[in-house]
Amino acid sequence: MNICFIGGGNMATALIGGLLSQGLNAQQISVVEINADNRAKLQRDFAVRATESLADGVSGCQVIVFAVKPQQLHEVAQQLAPMLTGQLLISIAAGIRAVDLARWSGSQSVVRAMPNTPALIKSGVTGLYAMNGVEAAHRDIAQNLLGAVGSTLWVENESMLDAVTAISGSGPAYVFYFIEALQRAAQEMGFEEANARQLAVDTFLGAAKLAQASPDNVGELRARVTSKNGTTERALLSMSANQVAEHIVQGAQAACARSREMGDELGRA
Repeated sequence: MNICFIGGGNMATALIGGLLSQGLNAQQISVVEINADNRAKLQRDFAVRATESLADGVSGCQVIVFAVKPQQLHEVAQQLAPMLTGQLLISIAAGIRAVDLARWSGSQSVVRAMPNTPALIKSGVTGLYAMNGVEAAHRDIAQNLLGAVGSTLWVENESMLDAVTAISGSGPAYVFYFIEALQRAAQEMGFEEANARQLAVDTFLGAAKLAQASPDNVGELRARVTSKNGTTERALLSMSANQVAEHIVQGAQAACARSREMGDELGRA
């Protein structure tokens, strides 16, 4: 199986690194990248074939991964359409719906994927959606490809990818936001920046690992840390009074609404 990535940015390089670590030969991967410096870096770091020619990049490939910005996908798909001969198309471009990519490219073998930035350290989670015309073998290929950088989750309704975008696609930014706040609190309590960062990051990392390893729901885990009349209870009462949880939910809902808007706006082409 030969794979062509159209676009050689961070997410493409994360996927390439993951695939190579799983044993795929570098000669099976090509990348279409217009920036000469980026092409040189891809060749140097991964020994893959990097080209600025779309026709050269997709030649002999059975899988094509769109890793360009959403605003560029319409033009790229139209350019690619005459070259397609039944390849599996995988798009990691946010917001662009599968039906629009299928219309632009003339292909019904389209899988949409919404990975997130922890894929850069092979700790991502990716939501996947396949059009009805995608055969089972192609679904397996898409799952294995995105599974090279973390866990995967299939959705049967494409609209649920807007929710995936809101929760896990944008979610790392929410986590960083919370870590920033914890670090700021630690610094205001007297810690130097490096120690404040260590306390905040390692606490978040450890709690996430505990939640992952435990069969109990996170509400129960939270309750076990919250002693009556203790420090944790005081903090949580303050957060509850300020409706922190409600604001987090509202923020995620706003992200979901924006994802739907992007699909409407970018799909008009």
